[in-house]
Amino acid sequence: MTTPSVDPDTDVDVATDEDNLRYAPDIGRRTLRLLRPWRWQLVAVSLFVLGQAALMTTGPALISFGIDEGVSKGDVDTVTLASLLFIGAAAGAYVFGRAAIYGVSKAGEAFLLDLRSRVFHHIMDMSMGFFDRTRTGLLVSRMTADVEALQDLISQGLAVFVVSGVLVVATLVAMFLLSWQLGVVVLLMSPILVVATVWYRRASSRAYLRVRDRVGGTLTALQEGLAGVRVIQAFDQTERTVVDFIDTSREQYRTSVGAERITAIYNGIIQLVQGLTLALIVGLGANFASDGAVTVGVVTAFVLYLNNLYEPIQQLTQVFNTFQQAAAALHKLYGLLDTPFDLVEPDEPKQLSRTGDLVVDHVGFRYAPELPAVLRDVSLVLEPGHRLVLVGSTGAGKSTLAKLMARFYDPTEGTITFGGVDLRDVGEATLRSAIVVIPQEGFLFTGTVRDNLRLAAPGATDDRIRAALDHLGLVERFERFPDGLDTRVETRGTNFSAGERQLVSVTRAALVDPSVLVLDEATSSLDPGTELLLDGALERLMATRSVVVIAHRLTTAERADLVAVVDDGRLVEMGTHADLVARGGRYAALHASWSGRFGTRP
Repeated sequence: MTTPSVDPDTDVDVATDEDNLRYAPDIGRRTLRLLRPWRWQLVAVSLFVLGQAALMTTGPALISFGIDEGVSKGDVDTVTLASLLFIGAAAGAYVFGRAAIYGVSKAGEAFLLDLRSRVFHHIMDMSMGFFDRTRTGLLVSRMTADVEALQDLISQGLAVFVVSGVLVVATLVAMFLLSWQLGVVVLLMSPILVVATVWYRRASSRAYLRVRDRVGGTLTALQEGLAGVRVIQAFDQTERTVVDFIDTSREQYRTSVGAERITAIYNGIIQLVQGLTLALIVGLGANFASDGAVTVGVVTAFVLYLNNLYEPIQQLTQVFNTFQQAAAALHKLYGLLDTPFDLVEPDEPKQLSRTGDLVVDHVGFRYAPELPAVLRDVSLVLEPGHRLVLVGSTGAGKSTLAKLMARFYDPTEGTITFGGVDLRDVGEATLRSAIVVIPQEGFLFTGTVRDNLRLAAPGATDDRIRAALDHLGLVERFERFPDGLDTRVETRGTNFSAGERQLVSVTRAALVDPSVLVLDEATSSLDPGTELLLDGALERLMATRSVVVIAHRLTTAERADLVAVVDDGRLVEMGTHADLVARGGRYAALHASWSGRFGTRP
């Protein structure tokens, strides 16, 4: 199945930006719910912020007091007292500020840890259909770039955002307490700020949602380039790949520059309003002072308060782009968390018997409602201990059918049962212990060989592992590893051959001891020596079990109890190898073609 491509000139999600703005309060409420475990810590932070704002707004008032009651009257003691109180207020504001920053950062990091864990857990619980529809690079972007945007907010801007917001409100209150006349002068300029802020909020929200999407596109291009570097170099497409990556990066550059342009315009408006307000306060303040409406100290305090007012606003502007990026990232992460599961866990899961028929009954399947059917009206029965081989041309639907039989997907029509129980009524843990899939390529995780074997059975003892290896005839082969089962596995198992990785996969399946095995022709790309060893291990593993094999070579079908031929999503033939060859139908044609190309093996 192919994933629909995304045009790099298309602004993903731009059509829903108004909805994103409308749903912003919902994102805020959801974040508050997730922050509940740290609510008392946040209450303490709020008290620290209020204390800092109160002390910072006290400073200009103390200067006003020192000028009017000390300097104007020649009272040195009053000036000294005002100075000492100012120093104390500054020191107290520093202590409260540090405590607020520490508290906000600690709570933020804890929230980030919880969110990162929730998102990863949700991704790991998704079905194969989700990963077919979703680009790996996009998921990487969610877990890296989007989480990093939240990290930037927590480490650089969250404390500033909170403190500055409270300080602006506290400063306005202090201004009106000192002089309502000059306070009204300050408010006269507020409509310009309000209009500019509303515009900035809307424009920057759209811009940073576009930036998040472009970052995801760049990471996807990077991930695909690195994953396919061997193919790219083999066909001498390095330059073309680099050009494509640069084009994708240029789109990110353009959207980022557009977002920064919006911020630059807003900053210019703030500075203009600040200059105009300062001129009005000084000019009108001088007239009010000459009329006795205010004192010189009050005018001086207002000049200082303007710093307390507009400097936090400018700081808010500087961190607002970080805040917007974080809000856009939260929107994406919450969207991922809200992605429903394709495979629903039953409310009352049923148990499976050890043996039973695996029945595919009039099954149809399509990957999405708008896509054509991949399988149509497929029915077959796999009896206990029998071996079923699925054959057919590439894209015929045999791999999809095998995945349905393992319940990696649910059929859109019909049912699949084991021992008379619908697989949709079985819990995930029970199902995965009864039906095990061995993929075509073995995958190893960082750790040791022993750790990788225990992935299938975390509680397996060393004796149980050795017994499984002995049953498969692989003890000697595993002992030849440099440190035996304690041999270190590098990333993706790159220090092991494809055959060695597949031997680990087979041993994992033996540790689970399933009733049904689903194999994707595990020996199709191995050297003859390893293939012979693996064939023997698989024969021992498959003995007495029901087996479904996705065959890429028809020699596999020759040893099967039942061969099913899949063509264009339909089951066109079924029987033994000898019966189907004698019938002279689709399978006979495939077998003749394959024998002509590769020869018949004993």
